[in-house]
Amino acid sequence: MTSTRERQRAAARAKLEREMAERAAAARKRRQLQASIGAGVALLLVVAGTVWLVMSLGDDSDNATQAGGATCAWTDIPADQRTPTTKDVGLPPTSVKNTGSQTMTIDTNLGPITAKLNLADVPCTAASFTHLAEKKFFDNTRCHRLVTQGLQVLQCGDPSVTGTGANWKETDGTGGPTYRFAEENLPTDKRPPYPAGVIAMANSGQPGSTGSQFFIVYGDSQLPASYTVLGTVTGGLDLVAQVGAAGDDGAFAQQAGGGHPKKEVQIKSLTMSAPVG
Repeated sequence: MTSTRERQRAAARAKLEREMAERAAAARKRRQLQASIGAGVALLLVVAGTVWLVMSLGDDSDNATQAGGATCAWTDIPADQRTPTTKDVGLPPTSVKNTGSQTMTIDTNLGPITAKLNLADVPCTAASFTHLAEKKFFDNTRCHRLVTQGLQVLQCGDPSVTGTGANWKETDGTGGPTYRFAEENLPTDKRPPYPAGVIAMANSGQPGSTGSQFFIVYGDSQLPASYTVLGTVTGGLDLVAQVGAAGDDGAFAQQAGGGHPKKEVQIKSLTMSAPVG
């Protein structure tokens, strides 16, 4: 027969085993809970990281919109419609900045001409100029048209008009990049719409036909408000006035008026500053 002492010892062992089993079960539950919490935190971090990555690497238009941007549409001229006076330098970006300002610097043989562009007014036109300037599109070109009667403007920006002195290539003045885009910042509420000191964009007279050609207004000009006001001259307008005073040769008198400026204006380089503001 089992003695009382042995029964007591067996009961004590059984109690101890139960307590150890209970402690082990509790420890397992704690480990399972901690593992579940850890997995949840890890999943949350993965999800958060994925969201951040998607937002960071989202398409350019989303980034531009969040940062204060605009979307531009460029119309690529089909290959069979291009002419020898057009120059292919690709397309500017479609998502561009539309806050702050840029400074355009036109370094000419007569001296520098500078202008300020407000990106809120002309985000796409400024983006086009920045793109073309980076491609050196305007470098070593010549301002090909001057108008002194009715209008007072000097027109430039045709990449096919090059050379200096008597050694220059004369064209019909229709050159530009192989893309066009819509007009911006039309001065429909301004009188005169194109006062002295304004730089504006030339076009064919049809909507969406802006390219690279621009004109500097050196005397108030009554034009229909159909041309993008690019910016305002901040320096060098006196140089343009000197060109106007020298007159033109009347080469375009039978077409749109004016002619080649008698006082040569060669663009050595055209640069655009980084946006400020």
